[in-house]
Amino acid sequence: MPHDHHDHFHHEGMSPSGHPYRADNDTPLTYWQRMEIAVRELLVEKGHLTPAEIAAQIEAMDARSPANGAAVVARAWTDPAFKARLLENASEASREMGFDIGPLNLIAVENTADTHNLIVCTLCSCYPRNLLGLPPDWYKTRAYRSRAVREPRTVLREFGLELPDHVTVRVHDSTADMRYVVLPARPEGTEGMDEAQLAALVTRDSMIGTGLPHRP
Repeated sequence: MPHDHHDHFHHEGMSPSGHPYRADNDTPLTYWQRMEIAVRELLVEKGHLTPAEIAAQIEAMDARSPANGAAVVARAWTDPAFKARLLENASEASREMGFDIGPLNLIAVENTADTHNLIVCTLCSCYPRNLLGLPPDWYKTRAYRSRAVREPRTVLREFGLELPDHVTVRVHDSTADMRYVVLPARPEGTEGMDEAQLAALVTRDSMIGTGLPHRP
């Protein structure tokens, strides 16, 4: 399987233009969609929020990306004291770097020479969006959510990650109020690199556990 930019577990038909086919979203609104619209319009009507504030918050949420998490990882690779704080309380350590984690209980788990961590949400698609942005499509599929727990080594192998037999794979199940992020091992040969150069090596998949950082 390819690493970062393809949907590993979901295969859609192709449109005549060669792009993946997606059904139009002009179906009737669901109960929750109607509820969201009603609450949003009521908050605006009562003066608690303005349309501009809502748009700004959506824009801020859309701007979150794996680059934020990569910066945190690079800081941990270069600053032992920060790394210790990250492993103790990832939410507070991320806030130190100016990232809006909100009330999220974020837990960082470290990959070592004998332990590899894999993140999943078996119930739905809980993901550290405040730090990494939107999850990839494959993370939300039933196939990944079930197989990552039952056969993690097989799943990792399909992502192109073959781990030695002596490495223990630990699977962490995210919940609505507790999310995980992997602190991958720093690649060899990066001793002379600064934080920005190191951050460029960190992939989204390496912070989920389905991949490793790039090598220099």
